[in-house]
Amino acid sequence: MSLPYLTASLPGLGGSIKQRPEDFFVQELPLYEPSGQGEHVYCEIQKAGVSTFDAVERIARALDVHPRDIGYAGMKDAHAVTRQTLSIWGTTEEAVLALKIPGIDVLWARRHANKLRIGHLKGNRFAIRIRDVKGTDVVKVQPIVDVLGSRGMPNYFGEQRFGRRGNNHLLGAALIRGDDREILRLLLGDPLIGVDDAQAMGARKAFDRGDLKGAMKLMPRRNGIERRVLARLIKTGKPAAAVKVIDEHLRRLWVSALQSKLFNDVVALRIDTLDRILPGDLAWKHENGAVFHVTDAPAEQPRCDRFEISPTGPLVGYRMTLPDGRPLAIEEGVFESHQLKPADFRVEGHHKVKGARRPLRVRPEDLQIAGGVDEFGDHITVAFTLPAGCFATALLREIMKEDAALPEPSVDTPASNEPE
Repeated sequence: MSLPYLTASLPGLGGSIKQRPEDFFVQELPLYEPSGQGEHVYCEIQKAGVSTFDAVERIARALDVHPRDIGYAGMKDAHAVTRQTLSIWGTTEEAVLALKIPGIDVLWARRHANKLRIGHLKGNRFAIRIRDVKGTDVVKVQPIVDVLGSRGMPNYFGEQRFGRRGNNHLLGAALIRGDDREILRLLLGDPLIGVDDAQAMGARKAFDRGDLKGAMKLMPRRNGIERRVLARLIKTGKPAAAVKVIDEHLRRLWVSALQSKLFNDVVALRIDTLDRILPGDLAWKHENGAVFHVTDAPAEQPRCDRFEISPTGPLVGYRMTLPDGRPLAIEEGVFESHQLKPADFRVEGHHKVKGARRPLRVRPEDLQIAGGVDEFGDHITVAFTLPAGCFATALLREIMKEDAALPEPSVDTPASNEPE
C-alpha cells in the first residue's frame, strides 16, 4: 500500500500468512446479546473455506428463506476459520440448530426483535499464525508490540478495501466527478500486469484501442459487471447509458474506497504524531465514539497519553465537520491532491455521502504473541482484539514489515460522529 510504518525504526519479522484456513481465526464480538424474543433467529456460525455471501446463500436455500432475510454484522473471508452471528427471519430456532451444511456449523440459536445490520458488532478477536519464521524470533516482535500497545497502531484501511485491481478509489473519484468515460476506462481498460490474466489483459487492451466487440469476445465470463457494462456500451454507444448498468452496491463500494484512500493519506502524513493532539484537532473519545473540537491542545494531551482520546481524520462527505489550523491544512492538502472537496460528495438525485470522522489510531487490546511449532513447522501466533471496522492488516504489517493481504474483518457503515 506504500504507507509509512509507525515502527519504521524497528526491524520486521517477515514470514507469511494464510497458508491454510486454520492459520487465521477471527471471532466477532457482539454489540448486544439476543433477548430470546422476536421475529428473527440469531445464530452464531463457525465456517471454514466459506465466504459470508456463500454462507448466507447456502443457509437461505437450506431453510427455504430469501437471502435478504438474513442479516450479518460484517463480512468474513473464506480462507479462514471464522465465527460470526447471523439473524434469520422466517424460521425457527430448532430448524437453524438442525442445519447440516458442509463447512458451516451452527453453535447456538436464539430469538431477537430486530434484523442484524452491518456494523452491529463491538469488534473482532483475531488469532493469526505467521509462518516461515523461527518460533524463537518472538523476542524480535516484543519491541514492536510495546510500541503498538502504548502509542496505538495506525488505523489504516486495508488494501482489500481497494479491490483486486487496487483501483476502487479511482473509480470512486471518477464516479463523484461524474466522469463516465474515466469510469469505463478504469473498469473495462487499463490492463495491469500481474493482476489480470492473459485473457482479461487481451480484453482490456482491445477496449483501450477502441475494439469494443473484440473486448466483449475476450472478456472472461467471470467478469460479469464488465461484460454487462460493455454490452450496454456496444448497444447504445453512450458512456452514460453504460455506466447506469452499475448497481448501487458497487457504486457505494467505490465511493467508500475513495473515502478510505483519503483517510489513509491523512494518517500517512500524521504518522509521527498519531499520539499527539494538535491545536484545531477534532478528537475522538474512545469511550463512546463522540467527537469534539480541541481548543487547548496542551490541556488535552494527557488524555491522549492515557488513550482516552485520539486525533481524527476524514471519512469525507458533504456534512463532515472539518478541523482547524494545521489539521485542516493537512486534510485540505489531501483533498486538493485528488482534485476533490467535501461538497463534491453531494450530487442531487445521485451521490449523497454525509461523511464522518475516524480516529487516526486504535489500540489493539489483549495483544499476545507466542512462538510454537506444529506438523507444518515453526510459527508465531499473534492474538489481539480490534474495534469494529479496523483492519488486522494494519497491525500485521507493522510486525512483519510486509503488506500481506488479510481478509477484511468487517464492512461497517461508519457512524456520523459530529462534534458535541
